Amino acid sequence: MHPPDELMSRLFLPSMRQLVAVRLRAEGLSQSRIALALGTSQASVSMYLSAPPAKAYSDLSLLSISKADADIYSARLASAASRGAKDGVGALSAIWTGILGSGAACGAHRALYPSLADCDFCVRAWGGQAGAKAQAVSEVSEAVRILEASPSFVNMMPEVSVNVACAAGEATSPSDVVAIPGRIVKVRGRAKAVLTPEAGASVHMANVLLLARTARPDFRACINLRYDGKVAAVLRRMGLRVLSVGARPRGASDDPTVDALRNRLLSQPGRFDAVVDEGGSGIEPNLYLFAAGAQEVATLAVTLAEACSAG
Repeated sequence: MHPPDELMSRLFLPSMRQLVAVRLRAEGLSQSRIALALGTSQASVSMYLSAPPAKAYSDLSLLSISKADADIYSARLASAASRGAKDGVGALSAIWTGILGSGAACGAHRALYPSLADCDFCVRAWGGQAGAKAQAVSEVSEAVRILEASPSFVNMMPEVSVNVACAAGEATSPSDVVAIPGRIVKVRGRAKAVLTPEAGASVHMANVLLLARTARPDFRACINLRYDGKVAAVLRRMGLRVLSVGARPRGASDDPTVDALRNRLLSQPGRFDAVVDEGGSGIEPNLYLFAAGAQEVATLAVTLAEACSAG
């Protein structure tokens, strides 16, 4: 038996360890801290840092991983590994199963073992929407950790609490959007997720995201936040483009925010980075931020929170 994990240990893991080590060193981490983050020895880290990265990129290309994708993966892994071993393992597993599910590693696997010429197990097991949902769950999990680690983020949380939504693959329905069941709530002055992410956990956030994607297909994630005059001023300073759906009466529909956003996009489509629901009678104003991924939208939310806290 020759499982694809052999390719992980031979090609993927050593290459990514080197690229992550180089990235963490550039961020100012010592070799001992890098070794702790990678789960390896300081001597290995020294070897990674002294060797040119050309071989790492070359080995990854055997798995159909481009230099650009390798850099994206190493950035995700560096961020996750620096937060702890558990986060690092989760991010590594999500990236690797995504590669297997896409079929990118099949050529290298079959070249090593010609008897696997007609094998399609990885694509069936981890490919398609199932693999995309696993990836989205991993992304939202990372986003939650970013929010929970921020001491200032709690100040951006509205009374209705917060949720992060991430589209899985070519999402077409709320069941294809991953979010937090029970939302992210305030616990002892910090943000805390009630449960772990899962697909279909928030119909409201899913519908907001899916609607926004009709105008901005590059959006894959969104988060809802508190909105007031101070937040509006910071948004302007940050240069974020805001689409306001305006105020509307309570009880207009089961989800008046979604209805108002749909009408707004029909009447005035265009580029935007955020949507403001101004609320109404008994309805709290909310800000919806969007980004290309869950980790990116969480980082943007923390940046906004820090800017608001700084005045």
